[in-house]
Amino acid sequence: MAQTQTIHIDRVLETCVKQGASDIHLVVGRPPVLRLDGGLRSLETKVLEPDDTVALMKSITPERNQQELQEEGTTDFGFAFGDAARFRVAVFRQKGNLSVVLRLIPTDIMTFEQIGLPQICRALCRRPQGMFLVTGPTGSGKTTTLACMINYINERLERHIVTVEDPIEYYHNHKRSIINQREVGVDVPSFSEALRRVLRQDPDVILVGELRDLETMEAAIRAAETGHLVFSTVHTTGAQGTVTRIIDQFPPNQQEQIRVQIASNLIAVLSQCLCVKKGGKGRVAGYEFMVVTPAIANLIRENKTFRINSAIQTGKKFGMQLMDDHLWELYRAGTIDKEEMLDKARDPGQLDDKAAKAAGLIVAKPKGKGEGQEEEESSEPILRR
Repeated sequence: MAQTQTIHIDRVLETCVKQGASDIHLVVGRPPVLRLDGGLRSLETKVLEPDDTVALMKSITPERNQQELQEEGTTDFGFAFGDAARFRVAVFRQKGNLSVVLRLIPTDIMTFEQIGLPQICRALCRRPQGMFLVTGPTGSGKTTTLACMINYINERLERHIVTVEDPIEYYHNHKRSIINQREVGVDVPSFSEALRRVLRQDPDVILVGELRDLETMEAAIRAAETGHLVFSTVHTTGAQGTVTRIIDQFPPNQQEQIRVQIASNLIAVLSQCLCVKKGGKGRVAGYEFMVVTPAIANLIRENKTFRINSAIQTGKKFGMQLMDDHLWELYRAGTIDKEEMLDKARDPGQLDDKAAKAAGLIVAKPKGKGEGQEEEESSEPILRR
């Protein structure tokens, strides 16, 4: 194609939706790039120049966000591509040029069955109060999981739901519940300010897009304490690490009080990651799930969070599981391959040994040899890690 070709954002967005890509990357020096099933695929079009990324940015970015970009060097917002899809957009400067990353937000909210959430999540969504945290790295599907649970409540229960998001990704309609969605920077200046005001708005359920700072964490815990069901996300891995991370955010002289508050108000932690399916087509979520039982609440209260993983292992009757156990189940079912399992595992060495034993690749060494007996070598390798 001619290098003078103009790239239209609508065509790029349409291609993304049709191919089922999760992200679009617009960066100087490469053609537009789609993220498909975790991999990066360049479109067959011209290499983007500085003027191209500026033009593409201006075609989708509101004036308010363009002003923020000029002042801060970065901006985030959401926008609708007609009725086809919504996108979450990040625009930022790098090496003097503009880069744009667009995350596709599906218009249809997935169900518990489609996502594969533990069954006990339904019962927890009916709780009158407490704090439910969804954790994991960026791009692990936390927003999708939260949208699924909010939609479950919206369809089945009479609640007033207030969400605070940056930006709003999934749009919810009023069903059995009333739902108000507030966007940071548009409807309210910050998460902490929104949480400070929300208690006067007669909420039953509060969704906080992210526990970004100490003030927001304090407000979320306070909301759960005062009789509200609070959902939020944290960029941590594992239930044990999440509890430790939240407590460590507070000054040492407040940590004992925070441990008591978390033990009393935290009801569950769902930690997740996205794995590429075997064969490279599609992705599936891996989950670690902790329900705060009296035993786990006591561990948190007594500053023994290092024992939480052991409590999760013995709590299977409550629906609890460790991430590596779920990854092992996905591998044994043929859903993901061994390399993907090890890439996402918390303890890859242990899972590698487990896979080797299951395949019969690790054999026991002979205990001893008779006199004059020659040492025999196993026909199968002994894997060492």
